[in-house]
Amino acid sequence: MNANGELDGNGQAAPIENVTFDEIQIGQTASLSRTLTVMDVELFATVSGNIDPVHFDAKFAADCRFPKVIGHGMWSGALISGVLGTQLPGAGTIYAGQDLRFKRPVGLGDVITATVVVREKRADKNIVVFDCLCTNQDGEVVVTGTAEVVAPTRKVRRAAQELPRIQMIRHDKHDALLHKCDALPPVPTAVAHPCDESSLRGAVEAAEAGLIDPILVGPAAKIRALAANHGLDIARYRLIDVEHSHAAAAAAVALARNGEAEAVMKGSLHTDELMAEVVKKETGLRTARRISHVFVMNVPTYPRALLITDAAINIYPTLEDKVHIVQNAIDLAKVLGVETPRVAILSAVETLNPKIATTLEAAALCKMADRGQIKGGILDGPLAFDNAISAEAARIKGINSPVSGQADILLVPDLEAGNMLAKQLSFLANADAAGIVLGARVPVILTSRADNVRTRLASCAVAALVAASRRRPAVAALAAE
Repeated sequence: MNANGELDGNGQAAPIENVTFDEIQIGQTASLSRTLTVMDVELFATVSGNIDPVHFDAKFAADCRFPKVIGHGMWSGALISGVLGTQLPGAGTIYAGQDLRFKRPVGLGDVITATVVVREKRADKNIVVFDCLCTNQDGEVVVTGTAEVVAPTRKVRRAAQELPRIQMIRHDKHDALLHKCDALPPVPTAVAHPCDESSLRGAVEAAEAGLIDPILVGPAAKIRALAANHGLDIARYRLIDVEHSHAAAAAAVALARNGEAEAVMKGSLHTDELMAEVVKKETGLRTARRISHVFVMNVPTYPRALLITDAAINIYPTLEDKVHIVQNAIDLAKVLGVETPRVAILSAVETLNPKIATTLEAAALCKMADRGQIKGGILDGPLAFDNAISAEAARIKGINSPVSGQADILLVPDLEAGNMLAKQLSFLANADAAGIVLGARVPVILTSRADNVRTRLASCAVAALVAASRRRPAVAALAAE
């Protein structure tokens, strides 16, 4: 690939070749064109330190009387440097100076063509002076000026250097998830034993974001002291005084069972302690469904939300358990706006192997979906992880799948595999996560001390959307928008 991204006839990167001082002619010209993208603006801001909101915020740009978000004017100037350094004169050029005038703003989506024309040569120091011009897709001039370089004297012809791939880590998908809840009322949520700063702060922040209306359940004196200690205002929230964490779990579940709470949120008690109360036959929140956990992962390198299940509740789920686990995840995906969720049933391999039980279970689940025993989604499996998320990996292996590269849900073989996968995506791929327990009468929010604010708020947002979907149709419709 050359400086313009061109390939030679064999599909290989075309070599680069410079133009030496002696070869350069007065009037000689070169140019390149680039479209200004959001990533260009963000990268330029990252490198230059210029984070003026006029480059990122449409409302701010409009307030400043710009017709749209604009890019850095210097980005256009950088294209001139690109022409000089890669084409004319090319490799070995030393930039000695420039004098540029920026005539009009450059907006996102504008196609800018940078052109340089040789004006003057000075043989004593191999200096070449260029007239410079940048125009947009409408032919309007955006930059004019001159540039002065020291041209190379030695001919260079070599393969173009491959630039590193750059991935901008964005977290706007969680923002979109939170935005879905803007029109919804706060969900009455029983918060079981919020007796450390992390869990109490998480509940307060979710309340301040308008996602939940917390009912704090635990030792009242301890919770008040904790709030005072960390500057948290809990005066407006209902506080139910119980002696210890076990009693808090039972009381929180009771609030949900009698309809006072539409969600339950874990505080500083252990997950097993809370879930033991949730699954109790006589006093818990069980339904005909198997209870399961779903991670909602927003991975920067994947174009859609990825639901991973079950990574927190069912240790070694049976085939029957997986029917419920899949159905819970499909129903959640629909609540989140996925019309027909695609489910990849994961295993170590993508072929049926009697020695690997999960491959046989995958085949059985797909057949059950074909016969309407699992509803609302498209299932395929067994699929290895690469085949599930990459259409190219599936193509190379000769797999023709309606799910490969488009998976919305990953059904993992067991809790260990799911837990490791979710944490790998969080800590190695910079994924944002949210977690929810489904299959009970109300959604259960399981938080961790390691969760950041975004994760806690997103988990509450998922619970709010699930709760809304169970209310009257008008409210549920708001959640689906």
